[in-house]
Amino acid sequence: MKSKTTTAWLALTLGFLGAHRFYLRGWGDTLGWFLPIPSALGLYGIERVRSYGLDDAASWILIPLLGFTFAACCLTAIVYGLMRPEQWNAYLGYPAEAPAGRTHWGTIIAVALSLLVGASVLMSSIVFSF
Repeated sequence: MKSKTTTAWLALTLGFLGAHRFYLRGWGDTLGWFLPIPSALGLYGIERVRSYGLDDAASWILIPLLGFTFAACCLTAIVYGLMRPEQWNAYLGYPAEAPAGRTHWGTIIAVALSLLVGASVLMSSIVFSF
């Protein structure tokens, strides 16, 4: 049974690599394989800034890709963490009374950190892109 707490933490920490999608849907998940692409492009943008300076126009386009991907994964962690147990179990096809959908303190901490970090990264990405 897939845990809501584990999924929220994976989305927060390794979501930009697609870890939460692989955890929920397995290695055949297409979107999980596409998530590392904008992350890698954003990291390449950071490397371009280090090499060519802030005047490099391509880095201004590439870096927000990493930020927006990370912010979207934080939003996903919030959505998963705040799902009611019945919704979570129905989402995964479990019986309504299954223990996987229960919310623990670890889930609440993951949601709070996702809100804090995700909002900061999103605002920074918006500022950097303009």
